[in-house]
Amino acid sequence: MAAFGAAHTRDSCLQARFKRLIARRGPVKALIAVEHSIITAIWHMLTDNVPYHELGGDYFTRRDPERAARRAVSRLNELGRRVTLDPMEATG
Repeated sequence: MAAFGAAHTRDSCLQARFKRLIARRGPVKALIAVEHSIITAIWHMLTDNVPYHELGGDYFTRRDPERAARRAVSRLNELGRRVTLDPMEATG
């Protein structure tokens, strides 16, 4: 039941993983994947003697922003909207 609690914790990497997988695999397989992620994190914590480091709910978006943009554009296209992306000018 730890995976269920972790999958429903706001702004956590495990919640983001659960939400990404539930659409493709279904709730049971997504929950098992979250359990596996927890077990893997515990193994690394015990093996390397390091504390848990939360990556954040926007980890997957930060890791690959182009993929997140493509996913958003494709979803809007499915809803019948035509979308074009123009890069913002860098402000410094």
